[in-house]
Amino acid sequence: MAAARARVLRELPARCWTKCLRRASPFPSTSPAASSLSSLSRASTSPFPLASRSRRLLHSLPSAAVRVRVRAQLQTRFLASEAARGGVGGRGPAADSEEEAQEWAVEWEDSEDDGYEPEIGDGGDGGGVALRGVGWGERALVAAEEVLAGHFGDDIAMFAFKVSPKGYVYVRLDKLTDVYGCPDIEEIEKFNRLYKQKLDEIVERGEISLDLALEARLPKPKCKPRTHLQLNTCSQKSFGRLQVSSPGAERLLKVPEDLDRFKDMAMRVQYLAEGNSDLASKQSLLKDGIFLLESVNAEAGHCVWRLADVKENRAEAGKGRPLNRKQRDWRLQTCFTAVKKVTLYLDAN
Repeated sequence: MAAARARVLRELPARCWTKCLRRASPFPSTSPAASSLSSLSRASTSPFPLASRSRRLLHSLPSAAVRVRVRAQLQTRFLASEAARGGVGGRGPAADSEEEAQEWAVEWEDSEDDGYEPEIGDGGDGGGVALRGVGWGERALVAAEEVLAGHFGDDIAMFAFKVSPKGYVYVRLDKLTDVYGCPDIEEIEKFNRLYKQKLDEIVERGEISLDLALEARLPKPKCKPRTHLQLNTCSQKSFGRLQVSSPGAERLLKVPEDLDRFKDMAMRVQYLAEGNSDLASKQSLLKDGIFLLESVNAEAGHCVWRLADVKENRAEAGKGRPLNRKQRDWRLQTCFTAVKKVTLYLDAN
């Protein structure tokens, strides 16, 4: 049993890093990133001894200190899981591989917010800062602000920042000069690199007891038709994920602060129509439409909308026909408090 345990411990780092690199590689085969990942993958399948292979793969980690922590964490987690199952003996390679894959899937899945309805200030689609009572969150936030202030112009701002007790860090950058608010690929990569360096320094000084893995994600295709890039460096720490992205089309617009910025774009507006104030009436009077902003009156606290010339609104006039005169002349006035949700509308066609 001791020999089997020692053999599995020698093999485990190489298997874990190889699987993670293969699963996290969405690059075209001709891209530089694909070449880098491919070289690591080839190293994992080379005829070198297993111990040498593990050392070669672990050498690609950011620092020796991190490599030592990762190796220790791998061994600790493996022994703990095997003890719970009754030891190493009696298990085949297929069962071990299947359970490892399941563990990695659970650990790296971003499922914390599944089914959560976004709201203004939630640190996600609603923007703002959400530290959620995490003690080290304030230090991580200051580090992100320092990177932005020291290396980026006024056109790049932090749209959202969120941390979780599990060690996840989410940052969304907003490019104020871009029509969709989406930073370029170079800007995303630059922030990732600099913020990762800053966090590594903080971790080394002991200000944050985390090993942060890195995922860089560009704007989602439905936000803007651009290249989708994802980089992963894996860590077996229970804390372990930094995600940097653009706000995306799902971003919630603040009323009235964001309306003028996106006034030339169609917006999907959820609002309460005029009626009784009781709860049942409010639920039945919740309306949804795709509008363009006509005007905003901050002093009076209301805004005026007109129908956007999109497929959903043209359907009333008949297939293939433009908005009719009645639709073009139609206007909707809502007070700010009656507007419950505003997002950007992007035609899928």
